[in-house]
Amino acid sequence: MSDTRYLPVPDGVVGERADAALSRMLGLSRTKAAELLESGAAILDGRILGKSDRLTDGVLAVTIPDEREAAPEPEIPGGLTIVYEDEDLVVVDKPVGVAAHPSPGWTGPTVVGALASAGVTLADAGPAERKGIVHRLDVGTSGLMVVAKSVTAYSSLKRAFKERTVEKIYHAIAQGHLDPTSGTIDAPIGRHPSSDWKFAVVEGGKPSVTHYEVLEMFPSASLLEIHLETGRTHQIRVHMQAMRHPLVGDLTYGADPVLAKRLGLSRQWLHAHELAFEHPTRGGEVRVSSEYPEDLATALERLRG
Repeated sequence: MSDTRYLPVPDGVVGERADAALSRMLGLSRTKAAELLESGAAILDGRILGKSDRLTDGVLAVTIPDEREAAPEPEIPGGLTIVYEDEDLVVVDKPVGVAAHPSPGWTGPTVVGALASAGVTLADAGPAERKGIVHRLDVGTSGLMVVAKSVTAYSSLKRAFKERTVEKIYHAIAQGHLDPTSGTIDAPIGRHPSSDWKFAVVEGGKPSVTHYEVLEMFPSASLLEIHLETGRTHQIRVHMQAMRHPLVGDLTYGADPVLAKRLGLSRQWLHAHELAFEHPTRGGEVRVSSEYPEDLATALERLRG
């Protein structure tokens, strides 16, 4: 017996190899995902996908054995690291391929599910599927996320993000050399006019402000430190594309696939490197940082080499 699921392709896996993307979306090993694809079990908008095909925007139909239907929250390869925890909040280092919370069309691992599996009780605040979630990272972005464990922390942290008092520092590698080497991008972001699964700088979009500084230059790219003043979906990716310096590996937003392949990247080079905020109940600063994961560190060393 088998069953067919219809899954909108999440923007975080557009442009990835089908076997890698399917393993994330369904919480399968890459080998199992490849087996599914080789059996012709995955169809994207009428086309049977091979394991090395790249995913595009659309609806993916996957025929899955019945035993997968009752599967628990998929385990996160390599685990989800807790970098700080107290009675009010928990800060996690999120791997790539993990969503912040459950959503329609996503059956891969989530931060909410992983914390529940680890016995962490989150704040009973917010929508049921994303209790405790006060901000999000894209599926394809790794790094630091803070999640509330108490209702007081939830309200305080939500307000802090809204009032832009949380310090959010990202590291990113953009194609080419930015001129000037430091500056501010102040450009409104909204839905892409022709691709509603993407975003773009558009007239009438939400105010969006990104501050950047070049840390290191390579022949074909630049390592940036980025401070987000606002927190729009895909903000850094959209602003860098608008500057004609898309993030390395970000095929969705115009990156060079040849360079991405040479660096071994299957996602954008973007990492939530540092997070700082006032503790919601006892005051004082909480500041945490995260090292680059293996895929980003390897790509960086190849650029340096």
